[in-house]
Amino acid sequence: MRIRLGCRFRFDLPQPTPMIALLNVHFSRVSDLEHPDHLVVSPSVPVSAYRDGFGNWCTRFTAQPGELVLSTETVIADRGMPDAAPPEICNDRVETLPDDVIVFLIGSRYCETDMLSDTAWGLFEKTRPGRERVQAICDYVHGHIRFDYLAARASRSAAQAHAEGVGVCRDYAHLAIAFCRCMNIPARYCTGYLGDIGMPPPYPPGDFAAWMEVWLDGSWWTFDPRNNMPRIGRVLVARGRDAADVPLVHSFGANTLTGFDVWCDQIG
Repeated sequence: MRIRLGCRFRFDLPQPTPMIALLNVHFSRVSDLEHPDHLVVSPSVPVSAYRDGFGNWCTRFTAQPGELVLSTETVIADRGMPDAAPPEICNDRVETLPDDVIVFLIGSRYCETDMLSDTAWGLFEKTRPGRERVQAICDYVHGHIRFDYLAARASRSAAQAHAEGVGVCRDYAHLAIAFCRCMNIPARYCTGYLGDIGMPPPYPPGDFAAWMEVWLDGSWWTFDPRNNMPRIGRVLVARGRDAADVPLVHSFGANTLTGFDVWCDQIG
């Protein structure tokens, strides 16, 4: 299938403001794009780009005072199949993990393994290692957190989400990631596009989504504790240890978000 996707951010800036944007489709999907998803900065300013330590494409610029619009759009080819499922039984011992996977086993800014370890082992110790254990974690998080867009808070951590029992997709992902790491399962945070392809209406307004990838049987596999089911048309933008590594737009100065649009629609 073909999916039209893109986003548009509008900001009001009181002064010249350095910014970094992570809004381009992840390099692992670039070959599926019908045309490059160039980031358009309006008013135009000089931009540069680099790859961060996780391989994400980052665009760097200094925006001028006044209204700023950031936008990108493209069409991507997608296999049109639900998220793949890992083998049922997997048991990757910590001592056999690849060196570059270990970082996703350690606590991070929003995933406090030290605060949640006892809870995790109490809840999931008796589950079978591998896909069954990860799914048990997703089932628990999906049922424990009540989704409330109005309750979104950028500073909420996994431990706070567990205590408060409310949040948005990033909170589901953070809590599931923290529980996985507590159970010695490497897990990383992902953000990207996820439309409503294959889902019954009504459809909510477009937004970016957050999910996780876990290391099982020598590979990374997608799990989505917010939706808790395989979905069609998921398009990765960036991944890291948690949301602190992959802000869609990072501003080094005061700003007011005045508009935000995201679309991810099947067109053929």
